[in-house]
Amino acid sequence: MLHGWGGSDYPHWQARLAGKLACNYIDVKFPLFSDFMKPKKDIWLKELRDIVDEFKPTIVVCHSLGNTLWFWYANEANIKLDKLYLVAIPSNNTGEKEEELKSFYPMPVPDNLGAKEVTFVSSTNDPFCKIDEVEELAKRYNAKLKILKDAGHINSESGYGKWEWMEKQFDFEWSCE
Repeated sequence: MLHGWGGSDYPHWQARLAGKLACNYIDVKFPLFSDFMKPKKDIWLKELRDIVDEFKPTIVVCHSLGNTLWFWYANEANIKLDKLYLVAIPSNNTGEKEEELKSFYPMPVPDNLGAKEVTFVSSTNDPFCKIDEVEELAKRYNAKLKILKDAGHINSESGYGKWEWMEKQFDFEWSCE
C-alpha cells in the first residue's frame, strides 16, 4: 500500500485495511515514506524500489500522491502485478499548486502500469482531480473506473475510515475485524 502526502494513518481506510489484512495472516507492506509532509520524489522512488524488490507484491493499492509515485515507478520498472488500485489520483497539474510536491510533477504517463487488472477510483468532488482527467487515464489504460459520489479525496476526513468496497476487493473470508 502506498500512502500519499501526509501519510494515511489510522483511521484512514489504508491503515485500517492494512491492519485487517495482517490480522487475517495476509502478507501486507504499508511503508511510511520519508518526510511525508515534505516528500521528495527521488527519495520516495528509491524507497519504493527497495520495497518492491524485497516484498514482490502481487497487488498494490495507492492513494493520492502514492498514485503519482507509482506512475514514476511504472515508467522505469518492469513489474507484473495481478491488481493495481489507484484511488484519488491527483491531477497532473498538482505540482503547480503545491510547493511541497513539485518534484513529483509533471507525472510521467507510462505505456504500462504493470498490472493485469487496473482500477481507478475517484470522487465527483475530489479537490485534487477532476473526473474527466481520471476518465481519460482509465480509458488510456483500458482500466476499470469506479466513481464515488461526493466522496471528497476518499480519505478519513471525507468519511473513509472503514471502506467495505475496498475490503471486498480481496477475495477471501475475513476471520477478524
